[in-house]
Amino acid sequence: MNPVLRKLQVSVTQQVLVLNQAFTSCRATPSIRHPIWCTASANERQYRSMPTHGIGRWRYLLPKQAPKKRREKQPMKPILAATDTAYGSLNVKLSGYDMTLVEHYTQYIHNLCNRLGIRVAESYALPTKSTEVMLMQEKGTKMYVDAVLKTHERVVQVNSLNAALCPVFMEVLLKNQPEGVQLSVKEHTEADYHSRFKARPELEGLMAQINQ
Repeated sequence: MNPVLRKLQVSVTQQVLVLNQAFTSCRATPSIRHPIWCTASANERQYRSMPTHGIGRWRYLLPKQAPKKRREKQPMKPILAATDTAYGSLNVKLSGYDMTLVEHYTQYIHNLCNRLGIRVAESYALPTKSTEVMLMQEKGTKMYVDAVLKTHERVVQVNSLNAALCPVFMEVLLKNQPEGVQLSVKEHTEADYHSRFKARPELEGLMAQINQ
């Protein structure tokens, strides 16, 4: 046999063996698939094992806020004493069954004080009071509730009202007083300050037991 042909045959057989080995090795090792070719279940398994490292979390980026403090009772302001030319702390108290009239008249008094240069210390609302009107049957002894009246109260606290300006101020208030609204002016006391808050007898009783 020609030695040239023999050499070519040997080289071809060697190449075939190399290709067979490479093909078998490719079958044995898992192939890397492209993400597009993979199924949904394969993607889930692949990404489930990968750590997220806080992806999607944003609260740690915000500055830390201090814890909210418990809302304490509003401290009582000092009561001004009267002088020779001015009054001390006065409460202009309004009350009525119609809340709209009481609110509008309170706003009118506040605007009037601002125009006349009268210093308004505070303007606040008192707890609403409910009154039940009971009626008795004509031929019976049982009573039933006929109506419930709600009394709305507002207070405009004025400081250092000039004694010469006070008569003019009161005359304007009385002339513009709407029907159904009661008006009273008195000196501010500590009892008036405590009347701003609703009484809680149950809580007061528990506090008394704890203090004992």
